[in-house]
Amino acid sequence: MTAQTLLTTEEVAILLGVKPATVYAYVSRGLLSSRRNADGKNSLFAKTDVDAFLAGRKRTTTPGIQTGITLIKDDNLFFRGRDATVLARTSTYEAVATLLWTGDLDDVPFPVNPDLRRLVMDVTARLPATARLTDRLRVTVAAAAAADPLRFDTTPAAVVATGRQLLAAMVQGLPPLNGIPVQPVPFAEALWLRLTREKPSESGLRLLNAALILLADHDIAASTLAARIAASTRAHPYAVVSAGLAALDGPLHGAASGLAYPLVEEAVNGPGPVATISDRLRSGVAVPGFGHPIYRSGDPRAETLFGLLGEGPVKEAALALDATMRTRSGTPANVDLALAALALHHGMPADAGEAIFAVARTAGWLAHALEEYGDRPSRFRPSGSYAGNQPA
Repeated sequence: MTAQTLLTTEEVAILLGVKPATVYAYVSRGLLSSRRNADGKNSLFAKTDVDAFLAGRKRTTTPGIQTGITLIKDDNLFFRGRDATVLARTSTYEAVATLLWTGDLDDVPFPVNPDLRRLVMDVTARLPATARLTDRLRVTVAAAAAADPLRFDTTPAAVVATGRQLLAAMVQGLPPLNGIPVQPVPFAEALWLRLTREKPSESGLRLLNAALILLADHDIAASTLAARIAASTRAHPYAVVSAGLAALDGPLHGAASGLAYPLVEEAVNGPGPVATISDRLRSGVAVPGFGHPIYRSGDPRAETLFGLLGEGPVKEAALALDATMRTRSGTPANVDLALAALALHHGMPADAGEAIFAVARTAGWLAHALEEYGDRPSRFRPSGSYAGNQPA
């Protein structure tokens, strides 16, 4: 008879993506069964029970969204029927953005508008030194919108043109750390020069370009739903991107890589990956950079980025963290850990992963906006379930 796999409260919290206190709440409500361990002080959970609970959880969704952009199936990611991990190794972000917007894999450069570039550099230069990279992106999008008198044009050709110009402006609004090239450069290189003082290398640019592609879209994620709702009201493309950026700002979405960054850093410079994981588990919080509600056997985006990451202590530490978590709780690393490793390996700040995520996902938000612009307007109107005081 095979021994039953038992999980600690902290391991269950990681699998479910909640705090340990929430796990205890599930137990008190009879949703999860637990047993005491040998010392009678801590709870243990049968992994089969946890898996069944996870499979039965109802995710809150907004019905009626049919999309031809992204498919996630059998732990694989596809953009308009093409394997995203293959695109990440063989294409450019510019081409994949066009694929998401039009269905054609055309490598069309993102033009830099000199007037818009001066504007966004001016407004972002006035921000305090404490401003995060994504703070600068939000200000850039707002400034670009104010400068575009034709921003309410939501025809497909106009949205595509706006998208290319806006993405170029978002990068131009970030302060350069490595000089500004005289000649136009690929999009990944333009972003690289604003994230690290390290000289661009072929392998580094290939890795950053792959990250941009893999993060370009992910079906109806929280930020994408926000973007689609904005588009359904016929908000202009800049407002759609602003809505996406707002939802992306949470620590459980686009900002998650910033939480994983110190984990990788500590694994490299501290006592090692096992001790680092142990410290996080002892603190009672979920280990950042691990687990995903959609991918059960592993996040293909993380696996692809780890494969492209250069050899060195950062890669060794990240893979050791992944191996430790897989062995202990069957929880593989997600793209947030891979982004953190990318940033740390190339001397980027802790919030670089969040900025890469935000810039990359802009293409996806606009692709979903194009679908919404072609659908019935204002079709999202959920009703709340009132639980307050009743009228007298």
